[in-house]
Amino acid sequence: MLVLLPPSEGKAPSAGGAPLELEGLSLPALTGAREAVLGELVELCAGDEGKACEVLGLSEGLRGEVAKNAELLTAGTRPAGQIYTGVLYDALALATLETAAKQRAARWLLVFSGLWGAVRVTDRIPSYRCSMGVKLPGIGALGAHWRTPMASALPEAAGDGLVLDLRSSAYTAAWKPKGEVAGRTATVRVLHAPTRKVVSHFNKATKGRIVRSLLSAGIAPEGPARLVEALRDLGYVVEVEPPAGAGKAWTLDVLVTEVH
Repeated sequence: MLVLLPPSEGKAPSAGGAPLELEGLSLPALTGAREAVLGELVELCAGDEGKACEVLGLSEGLRGEVAKNAELLTAGTRPAGQIYTGVLYDALALATLETAAKQRAARWLLVFSGLWGAVRVTDRIPSYRCSMGVKLPGIGALGAHWRTPMASALPEAAGDGLVLDLRSSAYTAAWKPKGEVAGRTATVRVLHAPTRKVVSHFNKATKGRIVRSLLSAGIAPEGPARLVEALRDLGYVVEVEPPAGAGKAWTLDVLVTEVH
C-alpha cells in the first residue's frame, strides 16, 4: 500500500546533523528535478529578500523563512517524519507508534513537497519553506515541473497495491494516477456530516487518525473496496463513490460529526 500525504506549511527546525544528501533520498528518479528546484530556491533566497517573500507568498512575519531557505545546502537534516508538523502530523503522531507500525510507515507513507517532489518519512531533509503553488523564476509552476518525473517514479513506487490519496488539492497537480493505477486509487475526503462540507482542522486531524489506525492495526487493504470495509471495521462512517469509468479513482467520504 502507498499512502500519499500533503506536507505541512510549518515545519520543525532542522537539526545540527549532517547536511542534505540528495542522492540518498527515496525515489532517485526525482534527483535531477530536485537539484533544479533546490538550486533555484537557494539562489532566490540568497538574493533579494523582498523578491523571495513575494515569490514564496510569505507574510512579513515569515521573512525569516527566506534566510532558512538560503542555507539549505549546509543546514542539518532530520527524518521528514520529524520535520513535518501541524494538525495531520500531530494526529498521526509517528514518534509514538510501536516498532512494527513505524516500519510500516517507512514503507507506506509518501509525503508530497514543492521542493523534494515526494519523500519517505525516513528521508533526511532540512527544514524549508516552498509550497507546490510557488512559481520559481527559472522553473515556473512547481506542479508542472514535477509532473514529468513523477509520471514514471510514482507508478513504480505504487507497485501493484492500493494507493490511498490523502493529499490536498495543490499537491495533486504534481501527479494524478492514470490507467490501471487509478483503478486501485482511493481519494479520501473528510466531511462534516450535518453539512457535508470540508472543515480544514478536522479534515486534517481525521486523515492523520485514519493513517495511524491503519498503521497500528497492520491493515493493508488490497484495493479500494477492501479499504472501505477496513475503515468501517475501525469505526469510521464511510460513503463510497465508485469510479465513473476505467482509469478513474474511487472517492471515499468519511463523515465526522464532531470537530476535534
